[in-house]
Formats: sequence, C-alpha cells, structure tokens
Amino acid sequence: MKRLTKATLRTALNLFFFTVIGTTILAYTFNLTHERIAQSEAAAKLKLINQVAPTALYDNDLLNDTVTLPASAQLGTEQETPAYRGRLKGQPSVVVIEAIAPDGYSGKISLIVAINYDGVISGVRVVAHKETPGLGDYIDIAKNKWISLFGGASHQRYQEDDWKVKKDGGQIDYMAGATITPRAVAKAVHKALHYFEENRARLFAQQADN
Repeated sequence: MKRLTKATLRTALNLFFFTVIGTTILAYTFNLTHERIAQSEAAAKLKLINQVAPTALYDNDLLNDTVTLPASAQLGTEQETPAYRGRLKGQPSVVVIEAIAPDGYSGKISLIVAINYDGVISGVRVVAHKETPGLGDYIDIAKNKWISLFGGASHQRYQEDDWKVKKDGGQIDYMAGATITPRAVAKAVHKALHYFEENRARLFAQQADN
C-alpha cells in the first residue's frame, strides 16, 4: 500500500511539474508572439503616418502621444478614433487624424489627414475604400499621385468654394468621367481641416491617453 501511495504521489508530482513547465512555455511563447505582433503593427502604423507627417516635423514619440476623439459627424466617424500628435522641440507641430468620406461612389472612403499646427495640410492618404477598380485607383497613392495635391492646402491658400472639384466650380483637379470619388475625398479633407481649426488648442492641450 505504501509503495502504491508513493508511486501515485510520484506520478502526481511529475504531472504537476510537467504541467507547470508546459504552461510556462506556452505563456512565454504567447507573450513573445504577442509582443512581436504589436511591434509589427506599430511599425506599419508609423510607416503610414510618416507618409503624411514626415519625421522632420516632429521629434517626440508620436505613437504614444495620442488623444481619443469622440465620434464626429464632421469627421464622418461613428466611433472613437485616435489623434496622433507631433511635437518639435516641445512645441506642437502636427496632428494626424482619421476621417471618413461617407459618399464615395461605392461606399465609405477612409482617410488619414495630417495637419500642421499652423493649419496647413501636410498630407492625406486613403487607407481603405471600395471604389470601382480603374476609376477609383487614382485616390491610391501607390497608383496615382492625385491625393498629393492636398499637401500644402489651407484656408489661406483656398477659399471655401475652392475645395470643390473643378466641375463644381472649385480648384480640385479630377479625372474626366469620375467626379464622385474626388468630390467625396475633397469634402472629407475640407471638413477635417475645419475640425482641426475648431479644436486645435484642445487637441494639443488634452493629456495623452498613454
């Protein structure tokens, strides 16, 4: 009986030992994988942001200097979104916000818009859309430079009516035969600029989320 008890105890201890070791290894592997995924996602996000807000515009940890913006009809957002704040030598320099053009030809067009503290747009990129291939391709920076025309735009450079496509009497170029997509993007960018100007002080004064 004593031998049986000792054998049973030894087996139980061995099982416990291997269970602890296995759980520890799994936890370590999960944490390591999770950390690598998080690092990859952060790197991809920063790479995209730097297309509209070059590193020359800021010297802070932009990804960790964020504030959460509430859903906004002006931005076209239906849920909270992050705003990434750039600072240069301790002074506010640029902010990157998300905006949605709800009236694209085939649905919503998701954008990021970088705006310098002085109200000049640094850059715009389309991050997601469902526009018709061919007609909608030119809003994709990888296929056309059209989206770059918003760089340098401001209310000092363009009057209110100038933010329309030329067909509507504005100054925004567009591809013949396709006005709905550029019209939607131009409107969304213009609204994002208005949002920034109305909330500039609060955007940079608010304490960071992180």
